[in-house]
Amino acid sequence: MKKMKTLKMNYEFKNVLENGRYFVENQIIVYIIKNNYKYNRVGIAISSKLCKAVQRNHLKRLIRESYKKFETSLKKSYDIVIIWNKRTQTGDASYNEIYNNMKKSFNKAGILD
Repeated sequence: MKKMKTLKMNYEFKNVLENGRYFVENQIIVYIIKNNYKYNRVGIAISSKLCKAVQRNHLKRLIRESYKKFETSLKKSYDIVIIWNKRTQTGDASYNEIYNNMKKSFNKAGILD
């Protein structure tokens, strides 16, 4: 399976969060900005104040797996940051709801083919 490109540096996250458009759903908040590459890059952020490391890693896996389903159908040249909505309990996380939230956000952004 092809490895997805990720945002790694703090300044990359800051650029997307400060200059990008955002779309709020029930469980996730998606920030999107155009980049100069021919591929999409994704970053996932979950605050350490919300839950312990095991639960954060579980949420990241669910978000990453949901994103992989969309990866081939998204328009290219975007930086995407996905943040867990702090108003939602982490115990309420489900793959189907994250997938549906992500689909709504991508449709609102107009990057879903």
